[in-house]
This record gives sequence, structure tokens and C-alpha cells, in this order.
Amino acid sequence: MSTEFETRDDFGTSTGNTVAIAENLIEVSDVSVQFGGQWILRDIDLNIARGQTLAIIGESGCGKTVFMKTLVGLITPTTGTVSFDGSRLNGLSQSEIAEIRRRIGFVFQNAALFDSMSIFDNVAFPLRQNDASAGEDEVRERVMQHIAEVGLPKDVTRKRPAELSGGMRKRVGLARALILRPDLLVYDEPTTGLDPIMSDVINELIMDTRRRYPVTSVVVTHDMHTARKVSDRVLMFYPRRRLEEGESQILFDGSPSDLEHAVDSRVRQFVRGEAGERLSEMGRGLED
Repeated sequence: MSTEFETRDDFGTSTGNTVAIAENLIEVSDVSVQFGGQWILRDIDLNIARGQTLAIIGESGCGKTVFMKTLVGLITPTTGTVSFDGSRLNGLSQSEIAEIRRRIGFVFQNAALFDSMSIFDNVAFPLRQNDASAGEDEVRERVMQHIAEVGLPKDVTRKRPAELSGGMRKRVGLARALILRPDLLVYDEPTTGLDPIMSDVINELIMDTRRRYPVTSVVVTHDMHTARKVSDRVLMFYPRRRLEEGESQILFDGSPSDLEHAVDSRVRQFVRGEAGERLSEMGRGLED
């Protein structure tokens, strides 16, 4: 199947044209990942539609970060395939994978800014590294555009990361992730370490980014407010070591509004922050 998207220029402005493209940006087929004899992921099948915002939730150790890295080719699955925009990552050369990664923006948990660089140079870095045709006038225009889009003042570009608050650094990380106009944005715990107000600022920016650009987003989070607010679809992973034989590792795949009424009690307990069955497991010595 295919769908139509409005084309935009380098500055996010509509060109007035539409193109027909494949509906799914990412297709995951029978993917399993094993480390040191332990299966972290097993038999994962799913598609991520172009333009969708997918939240991935689940407790620590459930495999959600491994899954995220597998989606973008940072981890090669032990079995199965991952396709990005029709290209199977498993069979690509390192240069071909590098080309695909230029179409992916990463918003890291701790922003991962370069301490020795100014904020301007941090945001400009991907563009300077990957687009030799971009002159400094264009670099400046695009950096300042994205700085404004994430709600930061112009004078912040002269500062160093250490001079900014955690919330400001997160916003700089988002501006940097947007500079190459990615097809996919991956957020790793975007609100961790922030107060409730700044967490919601980040949530609003995630939503605003989706409105501005035809981007697909994957948000890995423990924050249920974030999962509910920003996503079209939620996946909940569960640690394989605690599953019954034959159980799917994905306990929930549906809309945020359906989370509270999920059939599986483990999903409801996670969403509500209730210990529930975990206390019983710990008492039986099943906890690692």
C-alpha cells in the first residue's frame, strides 16, 4: 500500500506538490536478538507506518532499547530482517547504512552535546558533516530556524552546553536532530531528569515537530504522560525471562486511550505504576 505526502523544501515550507510513497517506513520481520546465549528479543513482527508516532514502553531490561537500536541498524538481528523505506538493513554495506542513518535524527537521553563546542556549532555539526554543498549562510539560517522552533533565544547559540539547564540542552538536542530534515526521529527517554513542566514542554515540542514536518517518530520512554500525550500508537515490551512459553514479548500494541483497559493485568499495573505481580515474583525468587 502507498499513501500521499506533501513535499517540502529544505526549510520545511510546502512546495504544493504531493508524492505517492510506501505506507510503512519500517518493517520488522521475525526479528530476534541474542547476546551471550541470552535472547533479548524473540520473534518480533511489526510495521511502523510513515508519519506515525510510536511510543515504546516497558520496564528496564525488557529489550526496548535493543529494539530501538536494531531498528536503525546499530544492532544486527541474530535472525530476521529490518527494512527501512524498502531497504533491508541486514544486507547493506557500512556506507549504505551510513547513508540511511543520515535520514534518521537521534534525540539522546542526556542530549549528548559536544562540551567544547558552542550551541551554534553543536546544532550545525550534522549539516556541516553531511552536506558539503551547504554554505555558511545556509547553515546559519537553518540553525537559527531550528533554535527558534524549539523555543530558545538567539543568544543561546553563543553559549556552551555547561551553561544551559537540562531542559535547554534537551531542546538543543532536538534542534540538532532536525537539521538534516530526517525521515525518522528517535527519542531516547526525552523527559528523563526534567521537572513536570519542562517534561511537558518537551512533549509539546515533539508534537509540534510532527505537525511541522512529515516525520515518523519512535519514542522510548518510562514516562506514561509522554506515552499518552505524544503517540498515535504504544508498544509495551516485557522481559523474555518472565514470559510463559509461547507468550509474545509485546504485551500491548494499540492506542494510548486503550492502555488503561488492556486485557493483560501486567500492562495495567505498569501503566498505573503498581507493583502487583512483581512483589509475588520477588517473593518466589524470580527477580534477577
